[in-house]
Amino acid sequence: MWKIPLFDLNYDAQEFDAVAQVLKSKWLSAGEKTAEFEKNFSNYLGEGVHCCAVSNGTAALHLALLSQNIGPGDEVIISGLTFVADLNVVTLTGAKPVLADIKSLDDWNVDPRDIEKKINKKTKAVIVVHYAGWPCDMDEIQALCKENGVVLIEDAAHAPGAEYKNRKCGTLGDIGCFSFFSNKNLSTGEGGMVTSRDLDLIQKVKLMRSHGMTSMTIDRHRGKSISYDVVTPGLNYRIDEIKSALGIVQLKKLDLANRRRRELIRHYGSNLKSAKGLTLPWKNFPEDRMTSGHIFPILLDREINRIDFMKSLKSKGIQTSIHYPSMNKLSCYKDKLDSPLEVADKVSERMVTLPLYPDLPKTDIEFICKEMEFLIG
Repeated sequence: MWKIPLFDLNYDAQEFDAVAQVLKSKWLSAGEKTAEFEKNFSNYLGEGVHCCAVSNGTAALHLALLSQNIGPGDEVIISGLTFVADLNVVTLTGAKPVLADIKSLDDWNVDPRDIEKKINKKTKAVIVVHYAGWPCDMDEIQALCKENGVVLIEDAAHAPGAEYKNRKCGTLGDIGCFSFFSNKNLSTGEGGMVTSRDLDLIQKVKLMRSHGMTSMTIDRHRGKSISYDVVTPGLNYRIDEIKSALGIVQLKKLDLANRRRRELIRHYGSNLKSAKGLTLPWKNFPEDRMTSGHIFPILLDREINRIDFMKSLKSKGIQTSIHYPSMNKLSCYKDKLDSPLEVADKVSERMVTLPLYPDLPKTDIEFICKEMEFLIG
């Protein structure tokens, strides 16, 4: 259907071989490949970082909150422009989600000044999102959280490989949470990772991801244990060996793929520099931060009908998307959240995500940009 899809996998024979090896081993649940993936991801993030692979990014966020005993009576501040998973996991713990606005129409990350306004005695955690792979103002946010005794959780779903002052995103807060969904920079279909410099916390999360059991099925299969105890309430948030094997291969490709994404973003920018009717965010981003280039969003002028714009591109075989609908308007939450957000809601109403993936030809970008210029002048 799509001449140019929104995203595409950079898979080759390496991923096929990795899956075949798992199938030949006849062990599918979390085991040796999962342990290897965790070790490799830890090494990638840097010395002193510990990892726990889980079933998906939402599970990672949920476990992060549960590990801090967050529940009824607590408040958790989240970005007003993010995927609904952040909102859902806070709600499901029984805590109250509090939306913080984003910085500006040029920088779509959460605004530290609005976080500061919304921190109170009930605030237990802050979840920041490195939107589109552009790192947040982490020094300011870290200082706010430390001053107020608040847990800082990084939703790094967009940001594997992104860096803030030469430090990897996902290592800057108390807990990092990654997603390996199909459209992510490191893609395993589903899958996620919880990261922290606190080994005790990661050991607790590893218990919680597997029913709170003191041994996993692989341990009993190897003869390392006969039975198990349950030392904490837990869930089944285990990743499987196929996804872990894919993750090992994808991790090896990540830096090169991210470099290609940044190159393509620059190509978009050079082709759209004279385009009217739209704004490109992050044109003046600080040089001490490196994006992972997860997605390429644009902001349409108010006068442009977004639905008609997206339908016109669709007619040319160009897939687009919206990252993300306003959480204040979602049916489940529109009567439960605080007042609308001045900046985030404007972005939600006018943004469009264009195709971006490592193997996207530059000629396709040029075609997209010409079609857009024809539509908006």
